[in-house]
Amino acid sequence: MTARTPETSSRPHRHDAIERLTPAAVRAHAPAGLAALLVDAVDGGASVGFLAPLDAAEAAEWWSGIAGEAERGVRDVWAAQGPDGSLTGVVTLVRVGAANGRHRGEIARLLVHSSARGGGLGQRLLATAEAHAAATGLRLLVLDTQTGSPAERLYRGAGWTAAGTIPDYAADPAGTLRPTTLYYKRL
Repeated sequence: MTARTPETSSRPHRHDAIERLTPAAVRAHAPAGLAALLVDAVDGGASVGFLAPLDAAEAAEWWSGIAGEAERGVRDVWAAQGPDGSLTGVVTLVRVGAANGRHRGEIARLLVHSSARGGGLGQRLLATAEAHAAATGLRLLVLDTQTGSPAERLYRGAGWTAAGTIPDYAADPAGTLRPTTLYYKRL
């Protein structure tokens, strides 16, 4: 179990405020709130690119790198905050840099703290990133998720289409190779 820090929620909030984070805000939240979200996801078995146990310092370093991507305009970051200022969820949108792919983006690292799940926050975070993508001219979004994960229900419910499954694509936090399903959504 992950120890709670001042920036992690201990209860769900249906109406947590979602805001786009500046690169400076990503850096400010990296050592506690954002790192805690990533550690919580990995501890809960989410296949999000890391093996368990994930050290909070490693998670914070990863988020610090994301701040650099945000500065370069490659990635946008939104976080949900509870009334007490604790981070309860996050989603990022990655833009494709290739000239022939500037019409598309990737939803990456949609994380909702385990204490805030079940209240629709994941749907709200996803809808926020999708709306921003459409408003900034993106016409196609892609994402991938572990096949059979609870996230698949969220994506299908939000109108995403499964494009296919790749066996043994990524290791889960325990190191076991699992299949991944690729999804897309036209905006």
